[in-house]
Amino acid sequence: MNRKSKQIGAGEFKAKCLKLMDEVQASREPLVITKHGKPIVTVMPYNEKRTIPFGCMKDSVEITGDIVGPIGERWDAEG
Repeated sequence: MNRKSKQIGAGEFKAKCLKLMDEVQASREPLVITKHGKPIVTVMPYNEKRTIPFGCMKDSVEITGDIVGPIGERWDAEG
């Protein structure tokens, strides 16, 4: 996130919890709850779409040539 998240004190969040949750859902912007000025938790909108990291890069890389054979460079693995 490039811009600073909205912050609110825990006491105010407690008093306005349901309204603030509706605002987070509508704006899709997280809300940071603070206690004595220090961030404690973040309320974020629920994401219905689940992203699975396996296969997320599928078809994004093109292999050209031999990727297993020697490349002609000497190197020391014990380094």
